[in-house]
Amino acid sequence: MKHSNKSRRPAKFWPVMGFATLAGMRSMSAPAFLSHYLSRQPHAGLDGSSLRFMQKPATATILKTVAAGEMVADKMPFMPNRIAPEVLLGRLVSGALVGAAWYRSRHGSALGGGLLGGLVAVASTIVSYALRTGISEKSGVPVALVGVGEDALVLAGGAALLRGQQPAHGEWRPM
Repeated sequence: MKHSNKSRRPAKFWPVMGFATLAGMRSMSAPAFLSHYLSRQPHAGLDGSSLRFMQKPATATILKTVAAGEMVADKMPFMPNRIAPEVLLGRLVSGALVGAAWYRSRHGSALGGGLLGGLVAVASTIVSYALRTGISEKSGVPVALVGVGEDALVLAGGAALLRGQQPAHGEWRPM
């Protein structure tokens, strides 16, 4: 078996795909999950960065509170659709934030991560909207109830993303 002398590069692309997908489904959940992770495992890549606020425990607490509020507000009939321009813009910004923070934390380009995160969040927004409304129409289940299932998916997906960032027992991962 051939061994490489190259050091392993920290994963950037796939975690951003996951976090940004969550941002498209629930805009505040992705930053809440990422900030939770970073507040418990700060990364040197964010030192001196304007994104270092994502590592602060207070930021994590605020984002988790806002994310919980979003899950409740999402079910209200007066809320605009996620594909409304102002709501879509918020999801794009959320995806860009998690992408930029993740890439920067891994000593990568915040701009590259932000672009990837923003694009994925927009795509996820459109797909999740189509799925949610389609499931509701085909099954006759109210959209709000389908939204509860979507909340469960977001929570499970976020938890899985965080578990995936933990080193395996006995494995060392550089920051």
